[in-house]
Amino acid sequence: MTDRIEIAGLRIARELHDFMAEEAAPGTGIDPEKFWEGFSAIVHDLAPKNRTLLAKRDAMQEKLDGWYRENGAPIDMEAYKAFLK
Repeated sequence: MTDRIEIAGLRIARELHDFMAEEAAPGTGIDPEKFWEGFSAIVHDLAPKNRTLLAKRDAMQEKLDGWYRENGAPIDMEAYKAFLK
């Protein structure tokens, strides 16, 4: 199991945390702690939007799966295009 570090309200893989602190950030002027704080703010801001989009994608996939179950193969392209619209 991956060792994790909790920082700025996130659970980060130790390897990623160490990479950021030791390899990515040095020489950039970016403080790793400030990076994780900013990244956490972005993650927490976008997570609800992402969940909503994923739910919409799941609903669309469910409709597609249902269409394929009902219509089988070969596909009637005109009916398929009408369904997609």
